[in-house]
Amino acid sequence: MSENKSPAAYLAAPSVSSTIRQRLQQAKHRFHANDNISAFIEPGELELLLDEVAGKMKGVLESLVIDTESDHNTHDTARRVAKMYLNEVFRGRYVPPPPVTEFPNAERLNELMIVGPITVRSACSHHFCPIMGRLWIGVMPNEHSNLIGLSKYARLAEWIMSRPQIQEEAITQMAELLMSKVSPDGLAVVMEADHFCMHWRGVKDAETKMVNSVMRGSFLKDASLRREFLSLIKL
Repeated sequence: MSENKSPAAYLAAPSVSSTIRQRLQQAKHRFHANDNISAFIEPGELELLLDEVAGKMKGVLESLVIDTESDHNTHDTARRVAKMYLNEVFRGRYVPPPPVTEFPNAERLNELMIVGPITVRSACSHHFCPIMGRLWIGVMPNEHSNLIGLSKYARLAEWIMSRPQIQEEAITQMAELLMSKVSPDGLAVVMEADHFCMHWRGVKDAETKMVNSVMRGSFLKDASLRREFLSLIKL
């Protein structure tokens, strides 16, 4: 032990979450619910963060007056919830983007390509209730565009959606990411989803879905191309 530090100083060591938050603030990097912060997490810290979240989730259960000591169903719930949030539901916040190999458009393809429906799962950032839906992507490449494998669209969508989101912002993030990866003449993203914050609470309407779209480039300027895409996905 250093002569300059008292035992109390060691006990008062900052939590891993406050350490990560400090890095973000010093870099003036936004860390909203749907942002990726993987560049500010060092090796081994995600495991420490899981321990911290589990401890705080146990406090939430205690505040809900749930006896986690004698209730066998909730004895390990705090840690299960922490693992679910960090490793699955909100994983897209804490890990870097999946590797995506980009290929040159050697054949100079310039016809409409459509990928979908891609099943997507997220959680609304207002209530952390599930969002379950489908995503379609339309691409108009040009001779300078990059091509990516079919499965990579699904992997990138999962990375974007595995964060607390609102649907409108989620597909905008998806469109911006694909524009940077593929560099097409035009891009269209359409999403249809059920929002369980409406199913479980509030109006408790199980039938309402939300559909929205983002159009870029030629899809925004060319109404006939936009109509072709929308008619082919048969939403």
